[in-house]
Amino acid sequence: MAVGVMAAAGMAAPASAAEAPQAEQTKVSAQLETVTTWVQGNVRIGPATGYRIAYTVAANQNLSAVCWLEGGTVSANGYTHNKWVYLSDERYIWGGLLKGNEVGNVSSPCW
Repeated sequence: MAVGVMAAAGMAAPASAAEAPQAEQTKVSAQLETVTTWVQGNVRIGPATGYRIAYTVAANQNLSAVCWLEGGTVSANGYTHNKWVYLSDERYIWGGLLKGNEVGNVSSPCW
């Protein structure tokens, strides 16, 4: 199973369909992994702090993760990096809010 996440890009329309670039998609596997927050934080609708907050999670909350990807860089809680985890509810959480490594020990990158 693959889940598509369209990447919004401000590109001009091509002259013909033959010239149209393929839409970027985040393809993910159906394998889910559990991640756990170590502090309270925000889950967003996209992989950067400029995206709207979908909901807030408490410390020690378990979430179902699908894969990880690079997004907007965040500096918080003594960490700075751009790794985000794509959740099974099609939302994103910055990896610095998760226990484990920069991606909450999620093994699969999004592709």
